[in-house]
Amino acid sequence: MENISKLWMGPLPQDSPYVKPFRLYYVQNGVEKNWDLLKVHDSVAIILYNATRKVLVFVRQFRPAVFHSIITSSGGDLAEVNLQQFPPKIGVTIELCAGIVDKNISRREIAREEMLEECGYDVPTERIEEVMTYRSGVGSSGALQVLYYCEVTDDDRATKGGGVDDEIIEVVEYTVEEARKLVSQGSKINSPPSCLFGISWFLMNKAPKLN
Repeated sequence: MENISKLWMGPLPQDSPYVKPFRLYYVQNGVEKNWDLLKVHDSVAIILYNATRKVLVFVRQFRPAVFHSIITSSGGDLAEVNLQQFPPKIGVTIELCAGIVDKNISRREIAREEMLEECGYDVPTERIEEVMTYRSGVGSSGALQVLYYCEVTDDDRATKGGGVDDEIIEVVEYTVEEARKLVSQGSKINSPPSCLFGISWFLMNKAPKLN
């Protein structure tokens, strides 16, 4: 995952299947305004709890956007990144199992597929509980994300997970107390808001019933 040997920048191809930038114009209170936006896919995320070992299941992966942001905010040279000064591990995140909505199937079915591909758990959609639907990236995309919760056991483990094709994803487990520290005041971690919100929701709504 951290075996990154070369990085470089380039223009975004117009046929990108993931990101389409554009400018939106509008008139508000008689004043013409504009906003630069990104058209991206909607997505799903799943809070996974393994009841056999009493752990929350997350994924760990290298995120180029996080790596790029840390370098630029630290004054690094993007033309020739110093991998000693900026080791790839700084771009590794802890996240919920998640995926984009890019198929003509239900979002719950997409969540089921992501759980199997990324984390190795194979469960029927009936066991996947919808938590909430909200908007992510409200300043740039306004994309929709559906958050789910699923309780699994070791018996549901069909594969070791790790993603498909050229994905490099590591499945990691946190005890409830370890996860609690991720959302404690003052914590600094490479996790998206959906992950931190998912942990907080679990601690409020599920953890008390597990005791």
